[in-house]
Amino acid sequence: MSPDLAQEIDQWWGHLDDDLDQLEAHPEFEHDLLRSHDLFDTYRVRMTSLDRYVIAAWLSVPKGDGPFPAVMYTPTYMSVVTPAPYEFRTRAITMNVISRGQRGADRPYAAAFPGHLTVGIDDPDRYIFRGVVADTIRAWEVLRNYPKVDTDRRAMIGTDFALLVNARRPGAKAMHVTGSFWYRMKEIAAGTEAYPFEEINDHLRMRPSQEKAVARTLAHFDPQYQAERITAQVLFNRDQASPNGNDAWFAPLASRLATEPTFLDMTHRGQTDYDAMDAWLSDELGMPAYPRSWTPQDLGAWSV
Repeated sequence: MSPDLAQEIDQWWGHLDDDLDQLEAHPEFEHDLLRSHDLFDTYRVRMTSLDRYVIAAWLSVPKGDGPFPAVMYTPTYMSVVTPAPYEFRTRAITMNVISRGQRGADRPYAAAFPGHLTVGIDDPDRYIFRGVVADTIRAWEVLRNYPKVDTDRRAMIGTDFALLVNARRPGAKAMHVTGSFWYRMKEIAAGTEAYPFEEINDHLRMRPSQEKAVARTLAHFDPQYQAERITAQVLFNRDQASPNGNDAWFAPLASRLATEPTFLDMTHRGQTDYDAMDAWLSDELGMPAYPRSWTPQDLGAWSV
C-alpha cells in the first residue's frame, strides 16, 4: 500500500469516528415477550447511528442481577436478523445488530439482496458500508455500556467486521472470527463466483472503468491495515484446504495483530466445530461451555 493511501485510510476512519461521536445513541429498549424466556429477557433496541439513521438490535439479558458476560454478533449479509442462539442467551447478554437496510432498520433505505454490497462502492465516502460499519460500532458502544455487562468479559462473534470494531473501539476481551469478508475482499471476489462476492464481479463487468476505484474503497475496510490496534484475543476459523482460509491466507493479517491469534481447524462436522468454538469463547469469558453434542451424562448435568 502506498503511503498516500495509508494516510487517506487513517484520515477516513478518523472522520468516521468524529462524525459518530457527535451523535448521541439515545438507545430505546422495548421488551419482547414472545422472544423472552424463563431464563432471559429479550428486547428490541433502537438507537441513533451515523447520519442520524435509526438502527436496531436484538438484546437478550439473562435473568438475575449480573454482571454477565456479553457477546455481540456482528452484522450478517442477509435481510433478516434473529436473536442469538438459545444456549448463548442463557449464559450471556447477547446483541445481534440490525444495521441500516436490513429488515427492522429499513427506513428510509431498504437494502436489496443481492445489490447491497455495491451501493456507492466507487467512493468510500458514499459507500453504504461506511454507514453499516458505523452502525456496528454504535451498537457495540451501547452493549459495552449496558449496566449488567461485566466489563472484563465482553466478546464479538462474526466475520472480520469484529476486527474493524475492535480497532476503533477497544473493550472486547475476545473475538471469534468465523471467516474472511472485508479482509482481502477484492482478491476473494476475483477468485470466486460465490455470493455475495460475485456482486463485485457483476458490478465491474458493468462498469470496468471503476476497477481502481472499487479496489481503493475496499482497502478502507480491510482489517489488516488496522491490525496493530486490535488488542483482543482472536480465534480464526482455519481451513487448510481453502485458498481463503489457510495459513498463507491469514499470514499478512495475523502477523500484524497486537496479540497472538488462535486458529481452529474446521472439520466441517457441524456439531463438532460448534462445540469447539463454544468451548474457546466460553473459556475466554469464564462461563460454562454448552455443547450441542449431547451425551446422557451431559443431559443429566444441565438443568436449563
